[in-house]
Amino acid sequence: MKDVKAKILENEKISADYYKMTLDAPGLARSAAPGQFVQVRCGDGLDPLLRRPFSIHRISGTGDRLSCIEILYELVGKGTEILSRKQKGTCIDVLGPLGNGFILPLSAKRYPLSAILVAGGVGVAPLVFLAEELARKKIKAVALIGARTKKSVLCDKDFKDTGVEVHIATDDGSRGYKGFVSGLLQKVLRTTNHESRKTVYACGPQPMLKRIAGICREKRLECQVSLEEEMACGFGACMGCAVKVKDQAGYKLACKDGPVFNAAEIAW
Repeated sequence: MKDVKAKILENEKISADYYKMTLDAPGLARSAAPGQFVQVRCGDGLDPLLRRPFSIHRISGTGDRLSCIEILYELVGKGTEILSRKQKGTCIDVLGPLGNGFILPLSAKRYPLSAILVAGGVGVAPLVFLAEELARKKIKAVALIGARTKKSVLCDKDFKDTGVEVHIATDDGSRGYKGFVSGLLQKVLRTTNHESRKTVYACGPQPMLKRIAGICREKRLECQVSLEEEMACGFGACMGCAVKVKDQAGYKLACKDGPVFNAAEIAW
């Protein structure tokens, strides 16, 4: 975990309510893993007082030198509104990488491996980083992206650029499957190849994750979920992001024990 002053290389508006920020942060880029996050101080003073958590969306660099991290964020409140006005060349305070990320499938000789990435809204953010890591390991992946309308679909091109097969679900049917992304998952599972060992990775709103976890339980599929919880400190000091779990611990912290959990571990 490092607390760094990171220079903003880009702060691009990619749709009506979504932005992508690229930060020059070599120390964070070299140590980050898919599913981890950073805590960003949005303002220059004490307002807003608390940092905001953002999944690490991608890491990049020149050649083999990883030097940049990207965050994808939605304009939802005062902190992100301030962040959206930050100019290229200025610096922001970033703490990370934090939390425990996704566990990638191990190679297997007898059974081919594959992954299904399920995203709801801005939940695509950590899954692009994961898709790139799966591609490096030559693990086949399918991405299912859920959004309210076709205008709010995010990152489909980013997934395709990594060689991932992409399916879209929109609530109003304006693009792809009409309905929730959980329904699209059921459809894909009915038509997909069952000879490979599949792991489902999901990130999005809690009701969506609960439905995905239930489908995976019925199909006996391993499922890892990245929880979108409010995090004040990011490293377990404030105890504000407690998640109810099934074991004797009773509760775990999303920032310290997660944000990625085995779906079967959570008391939904």
